[in-house]
Amino acid sequence: MAAMVATERSKVQRLYDACAIIFSSSPTKALPTLWQLRWLQTILDAMEPIDVGIDGSGEESSHGLILGQAVREITYVHIHECQDFSIGVFCFPAGASLPLHDHPNMVVLTKVLYGSISVQSYDWVDSSSSSNSPRRSGLARTVDDGCTLQSSSKVSVLFPKGGGNIHSITALSPCAILDVLAPPYSEQQGRSSSYYVSTPVPSLPGFSILEETGVPDDLHVVGATYLGPELSFDLIDTERAKVSTP
Repeated sequence: MAAMVATERSKVQRLYDACAIIFSSSPTKALPTLWQLRWLQTILDAMEPIDVGIDGSGEESSHGLILGQAVREITYVHIHECQDFSIGVFCFPAGASLPLHDHPNMVVLTKVLYGSISVQSYDWVDSSSSSNSPRRSGLARTVDDGCTLQSSSKVSVLFPKGGGNIHSITALSPCAILDVLAPPYSEQQGRSSSYYVSTPVPSLPGFSILEETGVPDDLHVVGATYLGPELSFDLIDTERAKVSTP
């Protein structure tokens, strides 16, 4: 007799469902509440490489997974993108880096799946402007000065005007990070990524002048096919009701 057992949702499905509820159900596109952020952080904190189709162990046999530690250049694994949010994974070889860049009008949650990264991040000192246009230059406050994150670290969160919205990431070892961007980059919507160079201000410790620059010539990112659990895009009404409850 066939067992009458409900299929358990995968971790990546639970992440998608939460993102869809939080970021797609707000008509005003307001920032997520503290409760909603904690919900997302709890889901992300529990995620491992295998949950998104990646083998981060360094072993030779892939078992149908992406061999994360075998990548030779920065590799992006696209999982999902809609107008409200995107989910994807960056795999890095040791020493590779994403140069200083911003996340215009975005909330970004980052989970290190394996390995370790170093983060340098800044926020503009004057962030009161209501303009959606990217800042070209200005005084910025250092938020993280070479902060190390690893798989045991809590999920990091940055906001449109705080939390280290402008950051660079350097792989201290072969590693992978799972990113949720809400909303995602979009040139049509004025959310293209800008790159910067930083110059410390000797008379103001902890502050730097940031100046916009072009896309670095040595920045190369390749794509890889997502091999993790298939996503279902049907929202569950009970989950939507759950998140709307204070």
